[in-house]
Amino acid sequence: MSTGTGPLRVLVVDDEPAIRRFLRAGLSSQGYVVSELETGSPAVDIARRKGTDLIVLDLGLPDIDGTEVIGRIRAGGSQVPIIVLSSRNDEAAKVDALDLGADDYVTKPFGIDELLARIRTAYRHRLQREGETPVFRSGDLSVDLVRRVVTVRGEEVKFSPREYAVLRLLVQHAGKVLTHKMILREVWGADTDVQYLRIYIRALRQKIERDPERPVHIQTETGVGYRLRINDQEA
Repeated sequence: MSTGTGPLRVLVVDDEPAIRRFLRAGLSSQGYVVSELETGSPAVDIARRKGTDLIVLDLGLPDIDGTEVIGRIRAGGSQVPIIVLSSRNDEAAKVDALDLGADDYVTKPFGIDELLARIRTAYRHRLQREGETPVFRSGDLSVDLVRRVVTVRGEEVKFSPREYAVLRLLVQHAGKVLTHKMILREVWGADTDVQYLRIYIRALRQKIERDPERPVHIQTETGVGYRLRINDQEA
């Protein structure tokens, strides 16, 4: 993948040499320009200087916690995509990283193909946000954000204002995991009972999924939130 002005620059921040070697080999083979750090503090400065196009970040670093790195980068105004790598299986760590501004996460151990798909999605999302693509399409779902028209399998589908607000937020961040807290804050304006959100997600699935019990478009990230799927070949 390239940025249009050259190969995509990926900064790997991980204190495990074996992981860095694995990532360098896998990412370099796909044409990415890979740089490495063992600690988190320098990554904040590199992001501030726009010295990388995407960051792959471990949470367990020897100098500062990865979540602090994310917080500092976002507080400095950088919107560089950040994909978290973590051996932590607890959902709280993932939620904290996403709420602070991480774009996605992959839990160790992981395959390089999974990470490459996450990288494509995260970078595509950044480009979409910068270009504000007015029409989102994925499979049989089409959402026109300008005309506020949603079609499923060629048929227009109607939504309540709150249902559409949830769907629009998912579309605007397509491919990215949105935490429960994030969605509630953006749509309801405050943290409220997550059960309200589950009700609206269920209603959306009834309207856009072929089989609401086996959703394809709105995917659940257990204990974390939801992700609107995009076709990987479009990423």
